[in-house]
Amino acid sequence: MVTVKKREGEPPNALIFRFTKKVRRSGTIIETRKRRFGGRPVSRRKRKLSAIFKANKKEEMARQKKFGLI
Repeated sequence: MVTVKKREGEPPNALIFRFTKKVRRSGTIIETRKRRFGGRPVSRRKRKLSAIFKANKKEEMARQKKFGLI
């Protein structure tokens, strides 16, 4: 939770500006937008290609480990 205390002699506009700046830096707005809207669903083709890529990468890493390249 973001909190901002008013300083002596500080105008309200400056207080609001400091508050919005802190909120932006904390990343709460981005997080809430991600939770609210989520992401687009990934197509079946992209999921399949990703799975194939991961499997190939894992296989390649195992092969390199076997030959002592890693």
